[in-house]
Amino acid sequence: MYNSNLYQIIDLPGTYSIMSDSEEEEIARDYICFEGNDCTVIVVDATRLERNLNLVKQISEMTDKIVLCVNLLDEAAKKGIKIKLDILEDELGIPVVGVIARKKKTLKELTKIIEKVCKNEIKIEPKFTHYEENVENAIEKLQKEIEKQVDNKRTRWISIKLLEGNKKIVNKIKEKFNIKISETNIIIAKQELKNLKEDFTTSIVSAIMKESEEICKKVIILKNSNYNERDRKIDKILTSKIFGIPIMLLFLGIIFWLTITGANYPSEILSNFFTAIENKLINLCMEWNVPEWVSGVFIAGMFRTATWVISVMLPPMAIFFPLFVLLEDLGYLPRIAFNLDNVFKKVGTTGKQALTMCMGFGCNAVGVIGCRIINSTREKIIAMITNCFVPCNGRFPILITISAIFIGSLVSSKYSSIISTLVVLAVILIGIIITLIISKLLSKTLLKGESTSFVLELPPYRKPQLLKVITRSIFDKTIFVLGRALSVAAPAGIVIWLMSNVFIADTNLLTYVANFLDPLGKIMGLDGYILTAFLLGLPANEIVLPLILMSYLANGELINIENIESIGEILISNGWTMLTAINVMIFSLLHFPCSTTLITIKKETGSLKWTFLAFLIPLICGMIICMLTNAIYNLII
Repeated sequence: MYNSNLYQIIDLPGTYSIMSDSEEEEIARDYICFEGNDCTVIVVDATRLERNLNLVKQISEMTDKIVLCVNLLDEAAKKGIKIKLDILEDELGIPVVGVIARKKKTLKELTKIIEKVCKNEIKIEPKFTHYEENVENAIEKLQKEIEKQVDNKRTRWISIKLLEGNKKIVNKIKEKFNIKISETNIIIAKQELKNLKEDFTTSIVSAIMKESEEICKKVIILKNSNYNERDRKIDKILTSKIFGIPIMLLFLGIIFWLTITGANYPSEILSNFFTAIENKLINLCMEWNVPEWVSGVFIAGMFRTATWVISVMLPPMAIFFPLFVLLEDLGYLPRIAFNLDNVFKKVGTTGKQALTMCMGFGCNAVGVIGCRIINSTREKIIAMITNCFVPCNGRFPILITISAIFIGSLVSSKYSSIISTLVVLAVILIGIIITLIISKLLSKTLLKGESTSFVLELPPYRKPQLLKVITRSIFDKTIFVLGRALSVAAPAGIVIWLMSNVFIADTNLLTYVANFLDPLGKIMGLDGYILTAFLLGLPANEIVLPLILMSYLANGELINIENIESIGEILISNGWTMLTAINVMIFSLLHFPCSTTLITIKKETGSLKWTFLAFLIPLICGMIICMLTNAIYNLII
């Protein structure tokens, strides 16, 4: 609401161009062109004006209701860049407003201008890019025919699109504007393009870039020609072939170590808090003579499972996601994509998959949603299917606990946490390698195709906005993921309790399932109870270890044992060896995604086929590798 008028603001996907077929460019282009909006605000980076002007010039041919918002003037000033906004306005023929988005008072002028454009109080006449004479002649021929049928400002842009000949956009234009242009007229117009030195689209792009460059020469004053020298020096290290990937692994190692060590105390507090509530609920049930099976189903089953997920998931997510968003705000995440782009291209995908893979460390469901940044549908599906090959924070507890018991205990207690972190990092590296292998196989089989290129922006290093970091990480990621996990973990707790407490001939259903799976477990170097725990852990990976302990102790309830030594004694007394520990870590890394991730994949792809393959592929990988590990171990021993 502004000045008693209600405005609807649509945030379109960020893009550098609207001349290709990527998903975000299509969405932006189609909305601007076909939805009849009252005003289009183009936000550009004051420190990178020339690159952004290409988009401005393209949109100027689609609509005359444009406002150019030049943001980050403070960053530009720090780099010694001054922009003559009045001259820029004259050169473009559209309103130009300079802002510093962090300071709300600078947005008042922008709001006023938007209102005037929406009310048609400002007459805007965008200055079109002048192309080669042959191109202009071809456009003019078609434009005359189109103007006979359509009375709007888009006839020049429509003419250009008809000459480009992209069937997808041409069909949309004909449908939306009811234009009937014969192929003969288009062929006649294209006769003008015969003598072009380059193809039509390249000629258009070259002219726009050249004009943008000329405009920038007129409007930009550089007080310091080496304004981005600091960024370049840092990038020489962070994106170098020698140091780039090792530094990336170091950052990830630090984040995982902080997550692992920092989550223990709050997890314990939450666990004790929920245990106290559970005890009070049990006492109430006893006072009110509630049937034992009712309290068992809803307290020992549903409540305990749900609170376990909260206790285990919330603290690491509350640490990991802010750290991850902090790297993003600093400008480091695009550098990770840059470092890994060439690697992913070699396996037939895109460097953007590296970013979605990093998101998967916090939660695979978030990683799957993050795949929306990938333009190609083929590459997007590959990224979704392989995202679970990196362990989410739900799998960290079992990886950390097992590595601490069986590997960390081999060294002095002083170095135990460091060794455990290195083991987890090694598991992550295995996951990344398998991600690349499976991506390559999918690119050569079910999802054939070449990797697509993408414009990768290396933004300037900026001081992070801590409040924004916390808000985005807590509300956009942590609470969202936790909510989805609870929606499936709570009812799953009922199923787990019933399987543990429903007996047939003195044996509960859980044991029947474990006995059935035991032969397969032995081949994999595991046992039936471990496989059953992973199977019942489908709703949430966090409950796998408690399920294993519950099965071994045969008490019919999920248990929380904080003491690692006690957990180690239980596991070893039930036949665990170093081989078992290694294979459990392998299978924890390589097994089906949790139900939250599978539901997310189904929603994102709209396909049961790809959802099923996302379940099956990692499961087969895990089973095969565990069988090989077991076979090699037995041969050696």
